[in-house]
Amino acid sequence: MTLLKAALLTGLSKTSDPRRETLRSQRVRGLKQRSEGLMQNKLVLASGSPRRIALLGQVGIDPVAFYPASICETPKRYEMPRVLAHRLARTKAEVVRGKILDDADLADSYIMSADTVVSLGRRVFSKPALIEEAVASLRMLSGRSHKVITAVCLITPDDRVRIRSIETRVYFRRLSRRDIEAYIATREWFGKSGGYAIQGVAGCFVQKIVGSYSNVVGLPLVETMALMMGEGFKIHTGWAAAAELDA
Repeated sequence: MTLLKAALLTGLSKTSDPRRETLRSQRVRGLKQRSEGLMQNKLVLASGSPRRIALLGQVGIDPVAFYPASICETPKRYEMPRVLAHRLARTKAEVVRGKILDDADLADSYIMSADTVVSLGRRVFSKPALIEEAVASLRMLSGRSHKVITAVCLITPDDRVRIRSIETRVYFRRLSRRDIEAYIATREWFGKSGGYAIQGVAGCFVQKIVGSYSNVVGLPLVETMALMMGEGFKIHTGWAAAAELDA
């Protein structure tokens, strides 16, 4: 091997090393050297969903940044709904972690993502972009029960990955042709898992739910709060401030 070739190979190995030091890894090392429990109370939400933002705000959590992660959400062949929700939530969180590794303001933040899957048996419903897709979803859900599964992924400032999911069963009354046509006209269905939003007009389609209502909206609050508190995020610090704003 010539000296020139050896030099080129050495240079390539240095620039392509996936284990390079980042600002996030430097800060993680600093946390471990000082003591446990000193992680910053900052949250980056790997989503731009108004529903998830509103639910977090309801419990006094105000993310410092929003990074919607654009990924392929097509299920793999034979992939079960819960497995799909876990995979998508984790992928979204990891994509956003890659974006903030060297961000001076966000490198030591918690990262949260969530993915909600609506399923009937093994069938996973898409987020319809076309009227025909929304109509087909509503016809299938009419007069039946279905599952709503949300997986929440939390990556801590020291890069521990935690995932929790919850399942809610939703019972729809039988929908008439007029019900479906009138609902399609509202445009609420656009981009919603299963083609409906329970917090909107479609709430009158729901006869009963078994499980978490906030899960169907897009974020199971009880489980999400337990997950965050278990990893050292100080949930209660924002409650007093929120109360003062409402006063």
